[in-house]
Amino acid sequence: MRRRRPKPRRLAADTALREAVAGKLRRGWSPAQISRWLRRRYPRRLAWQVCPETIYEAVYRGLVLQVNPANLRTGRTYRRRRGRGRSRDGAMKQSTNMKSIRERPAVVESRRQAGHWEGDLIVGAGQRSATATLVERKTRFTVLVRLPGDHSARAVGDALIGAFAKLPAQLCRTLTWDQGNEMFHHERIERATGLGIFFADPHSPWQRGTNENTNGLLRQYLPKGTDLSRWTDDQLQEIAAQLNERPRLCLTDKSPSQLMRRWQHQPATR
Repeated sequence: MRRRRPKPRRLAADTALREAVAGKLRRGWSPAQISRWLRRRYPRRLAWQVCPETIYEAVYRGLVLQVNPANLRTGRTYRRRRGRGRSRDGAMKQSTNMKSIRERPAVVESRRQAGHWEGDLIVGAGQRSATATLVERKTRFTVLVRLPGDHSARAVGDALIGAFAKLPAQLCRTLTWDQGNEMFHHERIERATGLGIFFADPHSPWQRGTNENTNGLLRQYLPKGTDLSRWTDDQLQEIAAQLNERPRLCLTDKSPSQLMRRWQHQPATR
């Protein structure tokens, strides 16, 4: 019976232990220090003798405190893989409330309703610069978001919140992204914009085909191997405008701008 799996997590099942660990974390203690303190303070309470890894796992799963860089001295919000590099999809899977593309409303797939977006980053030379690309699925309307400093999760989150704040509420329904580390702040973006954010499966770019095709068109203006921070906001807006004025075969030779203007004259519905 003791060997049966899965076993209940100690910090999920024991409220008193969870509160004791949370109190030390708030005071800046490391999981290793907390583990040793529990053994000294409660030598006869064997159920409270947890190893540092158990505490780390509980924090990353949000069982002890809300997942936040301030809750661990490492400043991380996910488990970092040892060795060369990190597993992108492994890191995102540990983000507490990530919603799969399979949970996305069926109306998104039908393209009958405006306000459903696909997004990604176009990355510049040496992974040092990037531009966020947003494409509306029904109209194929493209928005380019400049990332002048870096493309960390916080920078991308702030930039996307600013971009969607400029759009009508009826155009802020869903956003589909890949499982990149730049979207670790997806819950903050959802709270600020009202979007429902969904993530495609790992290594499945066809699930965001509209955005992938648009990124290919954008490479005419933003070539690979260049420093994307050189482009100003005005220049990116001009690039997006040119793309949005092109007639598209999939839109019966109408342009994204034409469809967007037609949508804006329709009565507002949610």
